[in-house]
Amino acid sequence: MPATLADIRNAYNLLVRGIDESAHAEDEDGNRAYGGAVRAAKGALVESIAKHLVEIAWHELGGDPQRLDFRRETVKVPLRPDYLKRVRPREVADYIRAHLEQYFFGLKTDIHVNIDGNLVMGIECKAYTENAMLKRVLVDFMLLKQVVPDLKCVLVQLESQLTGDYSQPLKPVRYGSPSTHTLLSYFDVELNIITLLEGERRVDQPIHKPAYFKELTEDALRKAVEALKEILGEWAV
Repeated sequence: MPATLADIRNAYNLLVRGIDESAHAEDEDGNRAYGGAVRAAKGALVESIAKHLVEIAWHELGGDPQRLDFRRETVKVPLRPDYLKRVRPREVADYIRAHLEQYFFGLKTDIHVNIDGNLVMGIECKAYTENAMLKRVLVDFMLLKQVVPDLKCVLVQLESQLTGDYSQPLKPVRYGSPSTHTLLSYFDVELNIITLLEGERRVDQPIHKPAYFKELTEDALRKAVEALKEILGEWAV
C-alpha cells in the first residue's frame, strides 16, 4: 500500500517546520551554506511528495504496482541531421556526420514515471516556479518529446510565482496568467501544472520560517491525485 494523503501532509508539516532549524545547524557546523541547505531540503521534499502522489494515483486506478517504477535513465536527444546543412566549414559537417552516434544531449527530469519499463511521464519538481524558470522547464520537455513524443509533462510546485491564479490550487477552473500562457503558446508541450500550497510565493515570506508557514491540506493533495489519475488513466486498463 502506498502512503496516505494524511501521511504526506504530516511529513510535510514536520519537515518544513524543521528546515530552518536544521539549515542553521548545518551552516554553523560549516557543512553547507544556509540557503543551499534550505533549497536542497525543499527540493527533496517536493520530489518525495510527487512520487507518493503518483503511487496513490496508480493504486486508486487499480494499477499493478509491479508495472510502475521511477528509474531515471538519461534520455539521449540526438542531433538533428538537417542541422548539418548549416554547419560551416563543410569539413566540420562531414566530421560530425561521420561520428553522428556521438552527438546527443543527455536529459533527465526530476522524476521519471515508467509503466511496463517505458517512460510515460516526466515530472519537474520545484519549491516554487516563476516564468524565467518555466522557460527552462519547457525547453527540456520540448527536447524530451523529440525522443518520447507521447510523454506526459508535469510540473509539481509547492508554491507558485507564475502570477494569475496558479497559486489557487482548489479553484475548479484556473485561468493561469497572461505571461505563462504566452510562454506555453510557443512550445508544443501540454504542461500540467500542479500547485500544492495556497497563496502566491513571497520572497520575503519563506514558508520554512515559522511566521510564514503554510499548511499543506488534504484537499490540495486530493486535487493533485485526481489530476495525476486523469493523466495515468490510459495505462491502468
